[in-house]
Amino acid sequence: MSTPESRLKELGLKLPAPTKLPDGLHIPFEFVNVRGDRALFSGHPKNAMDGSLAGPFGVVGAEITTDQAYAEAREVALTVLANLKAEIGELSRIVGWVRVFGMVTSAPGYSDQHVVVNGFSDLIIEVFGPDIGRHARSAIGVSGLPLGFAMEIEGEVMISA
Repeated sequence: MSTPESRLKELGLKLPAPTKLPDGLHIPFEFVNVRGDRALFSGHPKNAMDGSLAGPFGVVGAEITTDQAYAEAREVALTVLANLKAEIGELSRIVGWVRVFGMVTSAPGYSDQHVVVNGFSDLIIEVFGPDIGRHARSAIGVSGLPLGFAMEIEGEVMISA
């Protein structure tokens, strides 16, 4: 059986560096909060390969197409995996994906948020398989997110000791 790290390599994907906040930006919370056999991850945008915040920025359904946003959601998944790995060591410690919640900055009348967040869900299932990767999920449209992000995705995983 392959590990999530080897599966990422098979898919030709690389994790960015864990998130590095810009100078002067203070957040009073953790990107990953481990509590017993659970790891909760805060709302994540996408990281550049060096760990800097890389958006995506803008409004889906106006400046960003659904297809572009779907691809960006896959990149957000890689950022989440990078931060989880930094916190728990090996991604193979994830024994189940519990829930995912996607927030998409949406143009008035835009209603394909679920398609956008499928980018995240599809990547998780590709990497972890249908048993470990399956999760409950919600996707909503919002009028704005911090720093002008086009999306943030948060959730929870079960981890082994």
